[in-house]
Amino acid sequence: MKMLNQVKITFAGRSVNEGFARAAVAAFLVQLDPTVPQLADLKTAVSEAVTNCIVHAYPSCIGTITLTAALYEGGVVRITVTDRGVGIPDVQQAMQPLYTTGDPEERAGLGFAVMQNFMDKVRVSSTPGRGTRVTMTKKLDTRPRPST
Repeated sequence: MKMLNQVKITFAGRSVNEGFARAAVAAFLVQLDPTVPQLADLKTAVSEAVTNCIVHAYPSCIGTITLTAALYEGGVVRITVTDRGVGIPDVQQAMQPLYTTGDPEERAGLGFAVMQNFMDKVRVSSTPGRGTRVTMTKKLDTRPRPST
């Protein structure tokens, strides 16, 4: 599968940057002319991945988050969100709905479930003490573009 375009941004793991990440991905994806529901799905998945980094990867400090979005032939989008935070000791357990390492009064433990619901594929790799990488893939239905 041939890559057509890619963008990589790095930003501080502050809650105000979650909206920035959503907007940046949306702006990059407009070149595919996605439908409004497709764009909403992608933005929601990005929001969850970035929020997980902010809340869980860096519980006591502001760390760095890197987001990469790549477009491939056939309307395939791959978004990767990476941190160098505390890592996840048990990825299988963390991906279970309702599991959270945060305050259960504040966190529902649905971040990975939401990502899986809105994307075709979600892959998580993590090393305790070294960080986590979440790779999300979705194939968009391509719409014919008017000829110019």
